[in-house]
Amino acid sequence: MSTPNGFPQHSRVCLTRSMEGGAVQDLQAKKAGKAAKKEAGGDGAPPKIGTPISETLKLLPEELKANMKIKSITPRPPRKPRLERAASLDEKSWRKWRRFRTSQESLTDPNETSSSNGSLQEASPSPPSRGRASPCNPCCQQESLHSSPDALEASPGGKSRGGGASDLGKRASEISSAFGGLLRGKGFAGGKPRLAQIMPARPLPPMELNVASHSLRTANRIDSDCLDYRHHSQHKFGRVSSSLSDSRLQGNGTLYDSCSTDSMKSTFSVLTPIRAKDVRSRSYLEGSLLASGALMGAEELSRYFPNRNMGIFVATWNMQGQKELPVNLDDFLLPTDPDFAQDMYVIGVQEGCPDRREWEIRLQETLGPHYVLLHSAAHGVLYMSVFIRRDLIWFCSEVEYATVTTRIVSQIKTKGALGISFTFFGTSFLFITSHFTSGDSKVNERKLDYNKTIQALTLPKNVPDTNPYRSSSSDVTTRFDEVFWFGDFNFRLNKDRETVDSILSQNPDTDVSKLLVYDQLTSEMSRGSIFKGFQEADIHFRPSYKFDIGKDSYDTTSKQRTPSYTDRVVFRSRYKDDIQAVKYSSCPVIKTSDHRPVFALFRVKVRPGRDNIPLAAGLFDRDLYLIGIRRRATRELLRRREQKDQRSSSICSIS
Repeated sequence: MSTPNGFPQHSRVCLTRSMEGGAVQDLQAKKAGKAAKKEAGGDGAPPKIGTPISETLKLLPEELKANMKIKSITPRPPRKPRLERAASLDEKSWRKWRRFRTSQESLTDPNETSSSNGSLQEASPSPPSRGRASPCNPCCQQESLHSSPDALEASPGGKSRGGGASDLGKRASEISSAFGGLLRGKGFAGGKPRLAQIMPARPLPPMELNVASHSLRTANRIDSDCLDYRHHSQHKFGRVSSSLSDSRLQGNGTLYDSCSTDSMKSTFSVLTPIRAKDVRSRSYLEGSLLASGALMGAEELSRYFPNRNMGIFVATWNMQGQKELPVNLDDFLLPTDPDFAQDMYVIGVQEGCPDRREWEIRLQETLGPHYVLLHSAAHGVLYMSVFIRRDLIWFCSEVEYATVTTRIVSQIKTKGALGISFTFFGTSFLFITSHFTSGDSKVNERKLDYNKTIQALTLPKNVPDTNPYRSSSSDVTTRFDEVFWFGDFNFRLNKDRETVDSILSQNPDTDVSKLLVYDQLTSEMSRGSIFKGFQEADIHFRPSYKFDIGKDSYDTTSKQRTPSYTDRVVFRSRYKDDIQAVKYSSCPVIKTSDHRPVFALFRVKVRPGRDNIPLAAGLFDRDLYLIGIRRRATRELLRRREQKDQRSSSICSIS
């Protein structure tokens, strides 16, 4: 049963009785002093200390006695505890034990003359005793024991505090023994000690669910470019999701709760975590198509290409043997139309520049540090370079190449074909660059060049065919999954110069359908006499041949050659719709040759493969890579320095 103040009723009774006794004691002491002065007759002699309580009460008037009976004292609730450092049970007991030990020493010391000892000896006796508190619960005794002033007022035998220091010493020893029991882990009345609950003065602030620090969450935030990979990996890969079972992912791509810093960095990196048992059982020389841990398998392929499509850039350019290279190749290799760069770049050159190494360095410098030269080959003045993203070189087989010469009489091999082949994951690729016989009317000779090329290219050599049942020994293009053939095929427009010029002047650049009606290659491919099974994307650019060097005008010499689509890119695949043409265009800004570069962007489907093939094992041209990157950085520093000098310089003109 509780009171309106929130305290139990029996504790209020105890408090009221103790406080009434204290009030009566103070009034009795004051009356006794006045009576002693009156009896002394003004002699100024102090009253005797040992005056009994009964005699003192006789001196009180009847009215004061009546008021003492009526007057009641309402106890005040205890003050709210101040929030401080939480102390343990042993620490609290030790503090209280030391406090009472000090008071015991001061009480029992006969030489002590402090004010506290004197006040205890001179204080008047207190009526309450242990027997008066008996109707209350034992908890009242425990609560009174916790309060040192009340505990000192009550004596074991109902004696007053004036009984002497020996009784107080006994009482203090009992209290110290009780707290000593607390210190040894014992409780009052055989039970566990109960400490008063400390309530905060104001509500505590709400605690966030994410207890990780801001710097930790920022350092391990997943890149926004990889969010799609995270979503895909959680749904597609059992190995990934199972390894992440001990952590949770927040909406902002951060980790929290029980994850350590190391586990966060290793668990949610872009690379898939690898189990130790997978490493034990993995072999890069043996593997099956769908085996877990296979280097060329479906799991690795899905990590890099979730939709199993890769981007390939294929370009051809007849450089006309010019020593001078373009100042900037960005518009050629990195057109602005697609938002992203491609995964692979294959560039074929006919009548290449004399310094082939310089040409490859320029390509590396333009593509930057994200790409490495997987392989390059040459056949006379035919060059081909294959660049691939540096993190994809581990999934390539050994690169093989072969050449074919179509003009035996010439000492310099200007006409012929150069082929490079390799397997990427489980898809085999063949890239051929050719330079066929020139001449407006030499269509049959160009057909012979084509037939000789498909029969004489001895590829593949060591890398096994991915599907030998669909291959033919008489056609190299049937022995690969994806084939890209590009170069200067020298097929012309069967129309005079005046008609072609009139069509070009009437129609915009994108509408060249009237010109393609007279295209020799389009006609021969429709008949099936050349490039059997190959396709070509729609042409929406102007003829790439023949320009005046450094100008946008076609041939203005006395020969007046007819503009033609001599530079082409065609493709074929073993499987339907594996190759999708994204863009097919030319680069009109490069004017160092009478040919304009022609390029095509493709989206190619890639299939998983097996590990039991000759692997390139990350082989690339390291020297070329270092030279190209160093030159790229040097040119960037020079450009910034020039811009800084231009800003700081000033020109003064005097009129």
